[in-house]
Amino acid sequence: MLDPIRIPSLFIAGTDTGIGKTVITGAIANWFARRGYRVGVLKPVATGCKHRREGLVSEDAEFLAHCADTAFPLDVVCPQTYAEPLAPAVAAERARKPLDWSAIQRSIDLISSGSDVLIVEGVGGLRVPMDDKHDVRDMAAWINVPTVIVARPSLGTINHTLLTIESLRAKNIPIAGVVINRYITDRATIAEETSPRVIEKRGNVPVLCLVPDESPPGVKLPPGIVAAIETVDWAMLTTRSK
Repeated sequence: MLDPIRIPSLFIAGTDTGIGKTVITGAIANWFARRGYRVGVLKPVATGCKHRREGLVSEDAEFLAHCADTAFPLDVVCPQTYAEPLAPAVAAERARKPLDWSAIQRSIDLISSGSDVLIVEGVGGLRVPMDDKHDVRDMAAWINVPTVIVARPSLGTINHTLLTIESLRAKNIPIAGVVINRYITDRATIAEETSPRVIEKRGNVPVLCLVPDESPPGVKLPPGIVAAIETVDWAMLTTRSK
């Protein structure tokens, strides 16, 4: 349904919905922008969008566009929008507006032609249905770029993260590593302190960084998140994977 992306890229996947993928995607995009890259960002589909004068608008897409300092309009950054906060396949069925894969492909082509790097944010977890036949994992397989897994720090994250790693490998999708998001350093439990090492060992993937639990004020990235993302060479990860 989608062609492989031809420029250096990363796909940001989550172990669950509400895991903080958008903040991590924006922070990675900002890492590239601060180094002079022409950064493209893509949120192929968004649900829970807001009604504005210009139509349905994804606030997540607005955040990503700001972080990347992109010149592309929001309807290119996020070509498919739905009002209800549901899985895309369910939101599309209820809105009687089938997902248009060709619109997503057009966005990929447009953004790729004017960018040095493209950061793509997924929707929820890997098995979230996009339409009647395909899910987020299928989309990741089609675009065929290294995937960054965003995971939570709390008890249960080992299981969720290892299942996500297995799911990606079952489709031969390259994995760049894991980001543990919303990590509270000064109040971490034993489970939170030990989980990153277990994920690295059992998943045979690197835990790239621990990102602190800081909520962005509007569209500005908090310094703690910027500092955590700064510790990783994201450019290298666009071409290296396990």
